[in-house]
Amino acid sequence: MKRATLGFLAISLLAASAALAQETKSGGAPAHDPSSLTLWNWANFLVLAGVIVYVAVRNGGPYFAARSRQIRKDMLEAGDVRKEAEERAAVVEHKLANLATDIARLKAESEQERHAETERLRQHRAAERAKIQAHAEREIESAGKAARLELKRYAAVLAVDLAEQKIRAGMTSPIQDALVRTFVRDLASSPAGSRN
Repeated sequence: MKRATLGFLAISLLAASAALAQETKSGGAPAHDPSSLTLWNWANFLVLAGVIVYVAVRNGGPYFAARSRQIRKDMLEAGDVRKEAEERAAVVEHKLANLATDIARLKAESEQERHAETERLRQHRAAERAKIQAHAEREIESAGKAARLELKRYAAVLAVDLAEQKIRAGMTSPIQDALVRTFVRDLASSPAGSRN
């Protein structure tokens, strides 16, 4: 459709230029009087204006309608984008408004966690200290028992040595002879001694 209109416009322009060329053929001056030339120029202008109006009405209506639809569509999309941007801006403003509250809350939580961790470490140190103290007490008690046993053993050895010294000091030859005789007699009278 556009090609036909453009072709018609081109043919009209060629025809008008050909007619103008024929009039000015004879030495560059118009063959007719100036009023007919003006009439011809007006006719040429009207044809050209008619073609332009025809093309504008024929193709301009759909073009402008399509353009109007595109502009409306773009305006609706721009409105949607604007609403979305406003919503995002509202969310950001809400977050910014709550930022101070969030920071205060995070500080409070951090402080609570710090206190809880400090308390946990204090309790852990106290428990470790109690374990070490209990272990040390058991070691001391064990060492005390071992020292008492060693002391008893040493006292027993000293008592035996002292008793031996007393016995040796009180042992005379007649007592030794009597002891040996008693031992031999007991040995001979025992059932094991009589079997030999």
